[in-house]
Amino acid sequence: MRWIWIDRFIEFERGSHAKAIKNITLAEEHLHDHFPGFPIMPGSLMLEGMAQTGGILLGDVHNFEHVVILAKVPKIEFHSWATPGDTLTYSAKLIEARAEGGMVECTAKVGDRLVAEAEIVFAHVDPASTGAAQIDQKSFVFTSRLLTVLDVGKAGSGGH
Repeated sequence: MRWIWIDRFIEFERGSHAKAIKNITLAEEHLHDHFPGFPIMPGSLMLEGMAQTGGILLGDVHNFEHVVILAKVPKIEFHSWATPGDTLTYSAKLIEARAEGGMVECTAKVGDRLVAEAEIVFAHVDPASTGAAQIDQKSFVFTSRLLTVLDVGKAGSGGH
């Protein structure tokens, strides 16, 4: 099963920046254990939401011709937390886009409150050039397929 940690894009400027939201609810099973009596969104899942926002932004630059994978997180800092009822806004700014990968700077906010910020580095993997048999695209999140899944969210905002 693939986990998608963003609900929809609210802004997407090709080659520049993107914003996505994640509504946190108690319907998410992981919140019942993290932490009992004080449920908060795990930092690792916020990082994944920021990575999904930035990875799609990077993938779009090259028309999703590459398989985009998270390579490393040179910087991440958590300032606060997010709880059920909060809406996280992930903002990603494209810092670098090259043939071999790229880098984004991301933030996670609840309203105006900064929750987390990170630098995320991605790598491109091209099955043909590496001699790998075939990479199962379904195993990777940062593809154009995820953009079409998130199109459903546009109807609620009155968008197209």
